[in-house]
Amino acid sequence: MSIDAASNFCTIIPAGGSGTRLWPLSRSDRPKFLLDLFGTGRSLLQSTVDRMAPFGTAENIYIVTGAGHVDAVREQCPEAAQGILVEPSPRDSMAAIGLAAAVIHHRHGPTVVGSFAADHVISGSVEFNRAVGEAIEVARQGYLVTIGIPATRPSTAFGYIQVGDPLDIAGAPTAHHVTAFQEKPDSLTASRYLATGKYRWNAGMFVMATDVLLGHLAELRPQLHQGLTTIAQAWDTDRKDEVLAEIWPTLDKVPVDVAIAEPVAAQGGAAVISGGFGWDDVGDFNSLAALLPTVDGFGNKQIGDENQIVTKKVAGSIISANSSRTIAVLGIDDVVVIDTDDALLVTTRARAQEVRNIAAKVADEIPDPPV
Repeated sequence: MSIDAASNFCTIIPAGGSGTRLWPLSRSDRPKFLLDLFGTGRSLLQSTVDRMAPFGTAENIYIVTGAGHVDAVREQCPEAAQGILVEPSPRDSMAAIGLAAAVIHHRHGPTVVGSFAADHVISGSVEFNRAVGEAIEVARQGYLVTIGIPATRPSTAFGYIQVGDPLDIAGAPTAHHVTAFQEKPDSLTASRYLATGKYRWNAGMFVMATDVLLGHLAELRPQLHQGLTTIAQAWDTDRKDEVLAEIWPTLDKVPVDVAIAEPVAAQGGAAVISGGFGWDDVGDFNSLAALLPTVDGFGNKQIGDENQIVTKKVAGSIISANSSRTIAVLGIDDVVVIDTDDALLVTTRARAQEVRNIAAKVADEIPDPPV
């Protein structure tokens, strides 16, 4: 379908999490979606808002974020100010997406919505727009639709989508049934998935009509459905704060995949569009390094003030200078060195997934820790 045909469509951007695997760049009060990791002048959140601009006006963008981040979100995305929804506490992705869907449904009636994370990196706008356009067409037929990324390696860091038979829907030539959503596999299972050619990475992108989403919730999670519906009915009234304080803490804390995607797929109600664009969830410093340009002939990557970084006999490393200090690295390869005003991280790219563990240890062992 053409982008012009994407009328009656709203974007939902869940903007939560702490991004502890990118500590100390990412902090609890300034998580990775608020960071400009690539020196473009735009944060990951702002880039997400920019990416969805072809599918509607700023009034059609809803950002769901926590109370601790709302001021920064408003500062970065003033054009979406009317669509910023503040959740009192984290209740996982189903409550966040469901809140926005319920508010949109209450305000505008049945509307096709697409949920796209605030902290992903995507390249290839033509292919992205094509995939979202197809997903909107399929969602209009009553499906819960996801966009699957062709798996290029047997990754154990992502969930997988098992692709079924093709769907015959005009304007959506790559649409297929979803046989199942699979959790993050071990390496052997991931290799088996890749060998079949029938699996895609689950990038957490979902497109569906609000009445379809709420209908599935009413069947599968009736208490969550009732709570979100009650909150949405009070959202634009002077009772919003009172109702939120009463109901929000009682809502199920569950990911959207578990709450509706997996059971709806088992019922035959889920579809997948092939996403032939570059995608990464920037889950750690190793994946971030893969997205950064090489600064020398040895595969090194740098962030921050490159004039403060000096290397000799170093290869395959990622080094970040974000303080007034000079960073000098000599004779070690594949390392991660992240320097900020109040914290220094030194590890290896192979241990990048474990950074969240050292961030937690810092929080436990150091008074007033920089986390």
